[in-house]
Amino acid sequence: MTIRFFRPVRAVYAVLLVTLVAGGLGLRTAMTALDVYLKKEPVLLRADLGSLPTTLGSWKKVGEDQVMDAAMVESLGTDRYLTRSYARDGNPAEGVISLHIAYYTGMIDTVPHIPERCWGAGGLVQLGDTVTMPLAIAGLGEPTADAPENRATGLRYPMATVTDPVTRRSEPVALPVGEMAMTLTTFQDPKASRLVQFGGYFFIANGRCTPSTFGVRALAFNLTDRYAYYCKVQLSGRYPEGDPPASERFRADSEDFLSQLLPHLMRRLPDWPSVERAGPSAG
Repeated sequence: MTIRFFRPVRAVYAVLLVTLVAGGLGLRTAMTALDVYLKKEPVLLRADLGSLPTTLGSWKKVGEDQVMDAAMVESLGTDRYLTRSYARDGNPAEGVISLHIAYYTGMIDTVPHIPERCWGAGGLVQLGDTVTMPLAIAGLGEPTADAPENRATGLRYPMATVTDPVTRRSEPVALPVGEMAMTLTTFQDPKASRLVQFGGYFFIANGRCTPSTFGVRALAFNLTDRYAYYCKVQLSGRYPEGDPPASERFRADSEDFLSQLLPHLMRRLPDWPSVERAGPSAG
């Protein structure tokens, strides 16, 4: 059966169709004129995350890097990740930091995968509420007067020097701007009640840092940024209860470990000051 519309109906339909097309083109033109980008274009890593040094100060890699199966990668939302453990002086008895890094780019506005529910799903019992723990990272001091500025904040980037462990060549690297802190959750294993497990994470996004998922959405999905990335940095460790408190030991180990990790990590993440200098045509 053929459906026929009266001529006035066809005319109204045509007008509406033209209006929708014109509105869509007008919106795209206005967004282009205002440098508004709803979907971000990807920014490539400068080097694979797996190339991070196996020795970071007094911390040495122990065991093999974890390789996720397809289902875990799908849940994580990216195949650019690193899961690795480091022990102080290479001796697990002296303390172990488990590191997990995940890199995201070229995505629409999305909520990052957060680890609290994963830690709880492993049979651990959460102790108290999640808190924000400030971090004092050595080497993240005042930037120099000639350091590049972060376009979004006007703050100059703290700078560090990274020496390649193989070539021994050194180069300056811009560290993220903003106050360093991590979202911290405390757990206890019912099968090992004398041990407390800590898990903390923060995000680096477009040259800035934040401890929260809400913060990373604000940093990585600025409407005027054509390109965007964010990187989740997650640390975890187990400590016996005692003196000093386990939480203080985890904080001290995290600060020491991150002071060694961050320059090398930022050498692998996009050089955001260069992206900012190049403007909308950067890639």
